Amino acid sequence: MLFIDQVAIAGKKLLFRVDFNVPLENGVITDDNRIQAAIPTLKYALDKGASIIICAHLGKPKGQVVPELSLAPVAQRTGELLGVDIELIPGLLGASAVEKAAVLQPGQVLMVDNLRYNPEETGKTAAERGDFGQRLAALADIYVNDAFGVAHRENASVVDIPQFIPSCGGFLLKKEQEFLGDALLDPKRPYVCISGGAKVSTKLGILTNLLGKVDDIIIGGAMANTFMLAKGYEVGRSLVEKDLVDNARAIMDKAESMGSRLHLPVDYVYADSVGATEAGGVCAADAIPADAVVLDIGPETIKRFVVVLARSKTVVWNGPMGLFETPAFAKGSQAVCEAIANLDDALSIVGGGDTDAVVHSMHLADKVSFISTGGGSFLEFLEGKELPAFTALKESLNS
Repeated sequence: MLFIDQVAIAGKKLLFRVDFNVPLENGVITDDNRIQAAIPTLKYALDKGASIIICAHLGKPKGQVVPELSLAPVAQRTGELLGVDIELIPGLLGASAVEKAAVLQPGQVLMVDNLRYNPEETGKTAAERGDFGQRLAALADIYVNDAFGVAHRENASVVDIPQFIPSCGGFLLKKEQEFLGDALLDPKRPYVCISGGAKVSTKLGILTNLLGKVDDIIIGGAMANTFMLAKGYEVGRSLVEKDLVDNARAIMDKAESMGSRLHLPVDYVYADSVGATEAGGVCAADAIPADAVVLDIGPETIKRFVVVLARSKTVVWNGPMGLFETPAFAKGSQAVCEAIANLDDALSIVGGGDTDAVVHSMHLADKVSFISTGGGSFLEFLEGKELPAFTALKESLNS
């Protein structure tokens, strides 16, 4: 797979697929981290004398032109960060985009409006996507994918464009591959995986794939409840996936024999409902009250998890330890975050929107080696799957 610094781009028109799916409130961007992450690659292209056409999606317009999901505020913010004026081509991809792209000069930047206005972008099959990827490719000389956040999706702008023009990855995509690849293929040890969040079902493939590859697996969040049930403990009214109890039991049974130590909560902070703002108390993992909902790991569990993390040399973290959005149930996630931030000479990788939010809320992003920009892509990479975006870029190179 080629990357942008391995390609001659001077005087060329570059079509960038980026992940600018940023949060908006009343048309105002509330977090521009995803835009900031793509700026180095975009600046590099402009400095090398290329012209740029940016394409991205925003929200889920479901094949309809939804004015509230226009990339107009994104174009404005990107232009501010690049120090250039960016013309947005509104609405559906059509003749206007072709005309504007045809006369684009080196140093100039265009942005195509929300790709998902076009129903073909998210077609499930090649037939449903039609010639949309080919029409996008016709706008430029070279395609650059710098959108790890959608690398797991078989969208037209991700997998079809590389069939028609020379293609490469951007610096952001390169960083994702290098950091995640290093963690999976040649980690410093001890290698610790922290898995939290709500559901075992979204992490089952990851846990299975990492057995025998990691030294320690820490499990928290609501997904730990399914493991509690598999151990024969009652979990009160807590969120649990009863249909995955056998899978959780199989992971526990295999972990030790495959050389991976599994660490589960030994105590919890609970309340009477998910909407509670104050904790009802702390209980042992085998003594959860029948009418309680566990919403965070307890103090003894925090101590044990921190001890495991303190000796680690590689850490991959996805998923909070509890309902961190509520201060009363944020201590577990915060303690894990602090333990990772305090590591010396260790590679630490964080992925997933909620986990990213924990790190940024504590202002510790600069203490983490790498924060992945992908959610689903990050999970599928850890699961050992080949991401469609990477496959498409490799096949473009081979062709």
